[in-house]
Amino acid sequence: MTKTPNQKFKILYLMKYLLENSDEDNPVTMGDILAELDSYGIRAERKSVYDDIEALRVFGLDIIGEKRSSYVYYIGSRNFELPELKLLVDSVGAARFISEKKSAALIKKLESLTSHYQAHKLQRQVYIVDRAKTINEMVYLNIDKIYDAINSGRQIAFKYFEYRTDKQRHLRNDGNDYAVSPYCLTVSEDNYYLVSHYHKHEKLTHFRVDRMTDLRVLEDKATPVQEVAGANFNLGEYSRRIFNMYSGETVLVTLRCEKSLVNAVIDKFGQNVSVRDCGDFFTVKANVNISPTFFAWVFMFEGKMKIEAPEAVVTKFRETIENFM
Repeated sequence: MTKTPNQKFKILYLMKYLLENSDEDNPVTMGDILAELDSYGIRAERKSVYDDIEALRVFGLDIIGEKRSSYVYYIGSRNFELPELKLLVDSVGAARFISEKKSAALIKKLESLTSHYQAHKLQRQVYIVDRAKTINEMVYLNIDKIYDAINSGRQIAFKYFEYRTDKQRHLRNDGNDYAVSPYCLTVSEDNYYLVSHYHKHEKLTHFRVDRMTDLRVLEDKATPVQEVAGANFNLGEYSRRIFNMYSGETVLVTLRCEKSLVNAVIDKFGQNVSVRDCGDFFTVKANVNISPTFFAWVFMFEGKMKIEAPEAVVTKFRETIENFM
């Protein structure tokens, strides 16, 4: 048999065809395989294809061969099963910090991890979530740069903007750079935040990643987080006690709650939170950063949750309500 220029790629085209065009519900026959190879100008005998299939199995590809109306082949297990890909697609589609354009690109890449037939089922899910998304296309690259800076222990610099009533971006800090020591990234209220230290503030500072622009990694060494937040700083604990990235004084607060709020309390503070069953109600003790968003969280339960202590926080909550009225 005369060899064509593509002949040496035969096993690669075979693998590509099986990955993209076969699954348990859509198997292919040997005739389908030979026709596909022929479309690339590759002449193949059945025996050589059998050998290639066995080589791909040894390589680790889960190729199933079974007798149905005729003998067929398909890819069995994959690195990502369809339910896992659906979960990832939903997460990408729902994430506000990923722009529509980047979401579409990421979902397209996720679709390539399964067959064309199953990819169609993933495409259906793209339209489930219809919500506001960031328009900052640099978020994806900013996150990568921030992680590089964190891993290398270096500072980053960026410009930070806000929107005003004209719905246009306006740079804060008079358009000057913010130079900060980055420590970690976290997601709060559907937004990506950088937890960092800005030299003008004593405590940790938070910046929304989708509002950063012109971000770059500096040669300057970052200030160790232990010097700013203490030797026992823990991101998980820190995230639980702040609300919507609004920081304030950390206080041990006692909350009196109706029994119907157990799920809400555990969702916010975790299963290790201190809970005391008092019959018709329960009390919770948790370290909380006192802020307007904490008060708003308490208020949303319409009197089913009350702040019992300390008295200073109770007073501040009353003052906040009075100011609102």
